[in-house]
Amino acid sequence: MTTTSTQPLAAPDEAPPRPKRFDRSSLRTFAIRNSMVLVLLLVIAYFSYRSARFATTGNLTTILIAAAPFALVALGQTLVILTGGIDLSVGSVIAVSAMTGAKIVVGHPERLWLAVLGGVLAGTVIGLINGLVVSRLEVAPFVATLGTLTAGSGIAYVIGHGAPINGLPAAYGNIANDSILGIQIPVLVMVVGFIVAALVMRRTSFGLRVYAVGGNRTAAEVAGVNARRILTSVYVISGALAGLSGIVLSSRVISGPPNLGQGYELDAIAAVVIGGASLLGGRGTVWGTLLGLLLIQTLNNGLDLLVVPAYWQAVISGVLIVAAVAVDVWATRRQTS
Repeated sequence: MTTTSTQPLAAPDEAPPRPKRFDRSSLRTFAIRNSMVLVLLLVIAYFSYRSARFATTGNLTTILIAAAPFALVALGQTLVILTGGIDLSVGSVIAVSAMTGAKIVVGHPERLWLAVLGGVLAGTVIGLINGLVVSRLEVAPFVATLGTLTAGSGIAYVIGHGAPINGLPAAYGNIANDSILGIQIPVLVMVVGFIVAALVMRRTSFGLRVYAVGGNRTAAEVAGVNARRILTSVYVISGALAGLSGIVLSSRVISGPPNLGQGYELDAIAAVVIGGASLLGGRGTVWGTLLGLLLIQTLNNGLDLLVVPAYWQAVISGVLIVAAVAVDVWATRRQTS
């Protein structure tokens, strides 16, 4: 018995489908989606051309070490901005935690862990205050954190009686200046922090709720999200990370300066916004913040190598920040159009 196949035979002159070519339209789409990466690469290429010292392993290490404590603050700021808030207090939190850690280690030089715990706890407490004032009292985040920014600056000076805390043990400097497998501890902390934060924001219900609260708080609450708890938690995390950053910075200089961290809040906000986050909340990524962070640190490092005066560095940094955000806004509009 003979069976007949019912599958149609391909015409003998039918050619196999050609692979899609990387045409001008796809190139433009790729450029729009990766606009911030391209901006960073252009900045790197420019400084590599202008300075032979820029594209070296040693200088790359310098950039990463300088970025590490700043990255911790930017990570916390990312979570806050994703909810539609802002944390202006992180600079003062750095100072308070640094002074707290320095005060503890001077009295107990053999207990470095206690100094680290004390500094992080100090930042966590300030973050908790911010979170409760914003979520429970419904005070605008700008006003609430501006108040703790001012109060924290005074508290840092109160801890040191108006002066820096010196005489810290040399072992305290190992926190920021020691290395594991040839990589300094702050850089390892930064890398782990970004990986963990990215996984939390993409793979857990907490991350989804943060985006939900920032996108539409009313809709999130109707869906069963405890918005007050989410708001409180992101400010607590921001405070804890700023506290850890203060310990790292004070360990680097083996001192407790009461003015440590001034201006970090603005740089952190700039890194998050450059990375594509919206100040209205609901849009942004951890990896975008990393790009913004690297852009700012690369720019600062390159301008230092070119011996550009500090006042011109401020002008150039400001212009580049505005230009980078404008490019991201343009790219976002092109994607949605």
